Amino acid sequence: MAFVSFVQRAAAVEVVRNRNLRRAIGLGAFVALTAFGAHVAVPVPGSPVPVTLQTLFVILAGAVLGPRLGAASQLAYLALGAAGAPVFAGVFGLAALAGPTGGYLLAFPIAAALAGVAVRGGNRGALHAVRVGFGAIAASAVILLIGALQLTLYTGDFANAVVAGVLPFLVGDALKAMIGATIAVRLRKRTLGLF
Repeated sequence: MAFVSFVQRAAAVEVVRNRNLRRAIGLGAFVALTAFGAHVAVPVPGSPVPVTLQTLFVILAGAVLGPRLGAASQLAYLALGAAGAPVFAGVFGLAALAGPTGGYLLAFPIAAALAGVAVRGGNRGALHAVRVGFGAIAASAVILLIGALQLTLYTGDFANAVVAGVLPFLVGDALKAMIGATIAVRLRKRTLGLF
């Protein structure tokens, strides 16, 4: 028990005092986490879109860093991938952004901003947790919607895009949204004011 208390106190210590440097570290951390999430990918039969952990990290980017910096982390992630770095699941470079999964990727900055807006306001109580949960679900819904819109170009119509690129992901994305919201509520109390 004493060890757990020590770890909690140590985690709360402000190691980097310069706020701009903390922001840069936070931004870089969520670029790296989103890239990691892309490589935890499971193919979905009948869909060009794999299941990944990216949406979890997109939600957390906005919730922890706030709407602007969270969105900026995802823009930096997209820029890195567009430049050819192997940070996307499958295809790399501009081809990934123009391909069937490009809409999902392009929605990341918007989704992070939505998740960030949801955590604003009070950091305590059930209402805050509900607001963060709805923000996380809205962020996931935006990713699925924009992804399905671009996938429509490849499937021929929107109904086919929904069948291939939305329906298989509803349960998993809802679960990731709830996990992200739960983590965000706990992390936000510790990170408020750091970024």
